[in-house]
Amino acid sequence: MSSVEDRVVIGMDPHKRSVTIEVMAGDETILGSGRFGTDREGFQAMLARVKAWPNRVWAIEGCSGIGRHVALRLLGCGDESARTRVFATGQGRKTDATDAHSVALVGTRMAGLRPVVNDEQLAVLRILVDRRRSLGEEHTRMVSQLHQLLLELIPGGAKKALSAAQAKALLATVRPRDIAGKTRRRVAAELIGDLERIYQRKKAANKELKELVAETGSTLMDLHG
Repeated sequence: MSSVEDRVVIGMDPHKRSVTIEVMAGDETILGSGRFGTDREGFQAMLARVKAWPNRVWAIEGCSGIGRHVALRLLGCGDESARTRVFATGQGRKTDATDAHSVALVGTRMAGLRPVVNDEQLAVLRILVDRRRSLGEEHTRMVSQLHQLLLELIPGGAKKALSAAQAKALLATVRPRDIAGKTRRRVAAELIGDLERIYQRKKAANKELKELVAETGSTLMDLHG
């Protein structure tokens, strides 16, 4: 039967396409290490490597970010996962091996590491929030570009708070004769069409987010933790 004494901590320094691990006993003896790909073959090879230590806990750096994809895969196959946010410090340049060693040390020395939870509703909220943020950033970029074009087409340009409908009405008053002016007008018209489509997407994204937040009882503030 497994006990606390024979438990090992597997410190992991994750990347998108590879992970480096170090297996550490309770007395901080290094029992093993390795670098593995994050593809199916590499993941299975890593699990085979740690099979010798059935009483294991994973301490993974950056489980809210770069390490989350590996942590969720470990949860999916039944392995326990613990969160830690430690970076290698000290002399010399950081390496994946020293990062994995530092994470393993923290996992060994600290109690009460918060477990990673595969909360699908929270994952959906994060995806939708990221998408809504991306749409907002794209909208801001397009509006800025449109303002610049209108300034070059209309003396004084347009007011700061400008809707797609207002921009379309302004553009209808402009009839440039030169090729550069005609090109500005055409690109401005294309931008207005893009803004109208983004507005509809933002509206749909807001509706979906509100419904999901109401259903889960979550707040958007929680999504950035």
